[in-house]
Amino acid sequence: MRYRNIIASALAGTTFCALAGPAAAQTSDAAQVETAVQDEAGADSEIVVLGSRIPRVQAEGPAPVTTITSEDILRNGYQSVPDVLRAITQNGGETQSQQSFSGADFTPGAQQVDLRGLGPNHTLVLVNGRRIADFPLPYGGNSNFTDISNIPVGLIERVEVLSGSASAIYGSDAISGVVNFQLKSKPDGTRIDYRAGFTEHGGGSSQRLSLTTGWETGGFHGVVGVELLDQRPLWAYQRRLQDSSADSPTTEYPIARRNFLRTDEDNDYLDPGASVCAALANLNGGTTYYARRPEYGYDIVNDEYVDGRYCGSNEAIGYGTTISERRAASLYGSMGYHLSDNAELFVDVQASYSRLKLFRDVLDWQYVAPDGNEEGTFFNPNMPVDLTYSGDQLDNWYRLFTPEEMGGLDKGMTRNRSFTYNITPGIRGRFGGGKWGYEVTYNHAEYSSKIDFPQVVISKANDFFLGPQIGEENDYPAFDADIARLYKPLTPAEYASITAYSTYRPKTWVNNFSATINTTDLLQLPAGPVGFAAVAEVGDQGYEMNPDPLALTQYYVGLVDSDGEGTRQHWGAGGELRVPVLNFLQLSGAGRYDHYAFAGNGFGKFTYNLGAELRPMKSLLIRGAYGTGFRAPDLHYVFKGPGNTHTGGTDYYLCGQNEEEIGDCGFDDVDFIARHNGNRRLRPETSTSLNAGFVFQPTRNFDFSADYFRVKMRNQVLNMRIDTILRDEAECRPGPNNAPPEADPTTPTCVDAIARVQRYASGALEGEIQSVSINPINIAEETTDGIDIAMHLRVPTAGIGQFSLAASYTHVFGHTIRQYPGDPSIDKLAFDSGYYIPGDKATASLTWDLGRFSTTLNGQRLGKLPNYAEEAYIKASYLFNLSAQVDLTDRMRISGTVNNLFDQNPIKDRTYSAYPYYDISWFDGVGRSFYLQLTYKMGGAKL
Repeated sequence: MRYRNIIASALAGTTFCALAGPAAAQTSDAAQVETAVQDEAGADSEIVVLGSRIPRVQAEGPAPVTTITSEDILRNGYQSVPDVLRAITQNGGETQSQQSFSGADFTPGAQQVDLRGLGPNHTLVLVNGRRIADFPLPYGGNSNFTDISNIPVGLIERVEVLSGSASAIYGSDAISGVVNFQLKSKPDGTRIDYRAGFTEHGGGSSQRLSLTTGWETGGFHGVVGVELLDQRPLWAYQRRLQDSSADSPTTEYPIARRNFLRTDEDNDYLDPGASVCAALANLNGGTTYYARRPEYGYDIVNDEYVDGRYCGSNEAIGYGTTISERRAASLYGSMGYHLSDNAELFVDVQASYSRLKLFRDVLDWQYVAPDGNEEGTFFNPNMPVDLTYSGDQLDNWYRLFTPEEMGGLDKGMTRNRSFTYNITPGIRGRFGGGKWGYEVTYNHAEYSSKIDFPQVVISKANDFFLGPQIGEENDYPAFDADIARLYKPLTPAEYASITAYSTYRPKTWVNNFSATINTTDLLQLPAGPVGFAAVAEVGDQGYEMNPDPLALTQYYVGLVDSDGEGTRQHWGAGGELRVPVLNFLQLSGAGRYDHYAFAGNGFGKFTYNLGAELRPMKSLLIRGAYGTGFRAPDLHYVFKGPGNTHTGGTDYYLCGQNEEEIGDCGFDDVDFIARHNGNRRLRPETSTSLNAGFVFQPTRNFDFSADYFRVKMRNQVLNMRIDTILRDEAECRPGPNNAPPEADPTTPTCVDAIARVQRYASGALEGEIQSVSINPINIAEETTDGIDIAMHLRVPTAGIGQFSLAASYTHVFGHTIRQYPGDPSIDKLAFDSGYYIPGDKATASLTWDLGRFSTTLNGQRLGKLPNYAEEAYIKASYLFNLSAQVDLTDRMRISGTVNNLFDQNPIKDRTYSAYPYYDISWFDGVGRSFYLQLTYKMGGAKL
């Protein structure tokens, strides 16, 4: 990859341009290093480094910045913004892939960046230096985050990444770093790019058309770009490694999906008989059969466990989408009018519309009681007594629906129609004889969606399969249920009669008024001029989930969702100084105060950054920076309404009542519901960040940098831990035989814990946990440190062109989290920590440039990860892309790319028992892909 640790230009239409002024330097070579930039631009040219508002001459600053240009994106084979950011070595957190099950449930179609593995909500994402609206549904049902999947990759000029705290410059959210997407904004003729792609093993074909054009007429100038995308889906069943449960590495023979299943009250399988399954053989594409699962059945006569029998299919596991279907259109415009030599009016506009379709899984059904009990058990007089151990005739039915019953998989698609836009009008210029620069802007950004989730309606499905309730028996609802009904295929009309789309209309927005001034010559010192910048901002932010009202009630199978809406107001002001202490030593500092108000509460936070640059010789820069950061509480953590998720844990109270040891207790792994709610008393998260390193550049063709980093977060917001609540509850309740409790039940901790645990008051489950109520609190502490290394080498040759090598590597020394005070620290890099993040990542590229022809080999290395059993690590993985570009003329170029050059499958993990049998946060099953791009340019500079 042609990374460079500089921002070499400040283009029109951005905050950075206003700060840099009209003399901003430009460079088109991503491997160009600092002296080369200065040689091209001139010694007095000013550039702007991400993480500072003061223009400067040197490209390198006190904190390292990684930049990826549009040429880098093409040469290295990155086909989307998520592709670009996955290759960034500082992006160390798990990513939400297109086949993410959690993403499909909570945030369909959205993808995120997670610098330093501290969570996507701790990375600030900017477009043209300005904030954009969050994705309108919360990540994992909890926190807000920025969706990067809707940013048009074909309209990007460059991507800038600053890792480490930048709150003193940009305010909240910049705890782990900042990612800025700079879109094209310099008039340079008209350019058309058409790209077509396909996969070697079928499915997932795509087309993308990008067009940019610009003009300068009198005082008017502008750039307009449009991108159209047509991405076809890739289905899981189109890949042999994940098209069947036979692909599981943990079973001796295939364990079919349970399309039709009956169990008794002890969850032992009840045999339907081979003939019943034979009548269903045409379902799932003719793959349904009389299946077995070892020791899941029970032989009453011989009092022993036997094979559990049911009707299922191996191939029914592969109906999800690996790549979502997406059709999108993006528009971008940056326009300005020169009022005078010292003032310019401008407006930036960016809008995107997308229609996305993905398939999470086929729907299922089991009996759900009107009170929300999802145990699934009912009394059935039609059930022969001799089939049950207890003779209670308690029945459980479970049903997965098939494509034939649905009328095709398209009937089960989750659909997301999204519209996003940002508009920023403003004025910028210079005053004081050109000594001072200024910019005043108003920014409005909005993200709205209409999302349709397919669901099974409880009442309609219960009536369809079981008929009306005829009373109660043994504290269970009774149904005169015909067992044959469970095993009868539905017609598409019958399927439609018991299902519905649950429609959400979420929306987020942000408004911000900003004023900035800066100068490179506040006053003169013996070593040079002092730079200064100041900023003031005021605005607000809000969100509305607008869920289907029925989804907030016990209406759909397996779903009782949360609502949420709220706003907050914000103002902030800050300043920045850069002071040349000696000819070879420069110090910088920034301070900023931000105030937030929401839900009748308010808080203010001051943050600061300190930096130093020591240049003992022209070829060596020694640098360091220290900063504090903060993050205002997520809006959804604050305003989230009540809702449910399924979870489980150890019932310490009942284990104690039965005087059983934990770990050998009948209640050490019980299922129940977690009831979530927001917390309007949350305070901001805080952090400290340190980086220190050097840049060595003995020649303009070689540079090497190494930087140590350390980020520590405090008061991190996490949901309350259910295990702690259950432990407290057990200590606060009476012991066995009504013995006095271990803790005083009148203390606030005991009163709170007992109130949070709801237990069944009657019935067969009397006394067992029904639900636990939790909410987010400021409690956790997280620390990560490591080293970033980057290198660029250019080797010009006589006659055979130029060779360029670029490489970057991040090694994490440690990453720990402590969820509660007094808890031991958890090493998130350990194989048994419950976290799946790598200890190191690397990216490298080798380019051979012959002028009209060039080719690049890109390689990415992902370090070892825990295996699924969390008992060891899987080995590191490698991925290679190969590209080539040929300039047919000065105005026409053809480019070809092979992604996943060696057709590598995900690393095998013999313990991975969950479908698709590999970690979808880091791997996919797409295989080798091919892309062909044609570029044509009219006017402007040559290609």
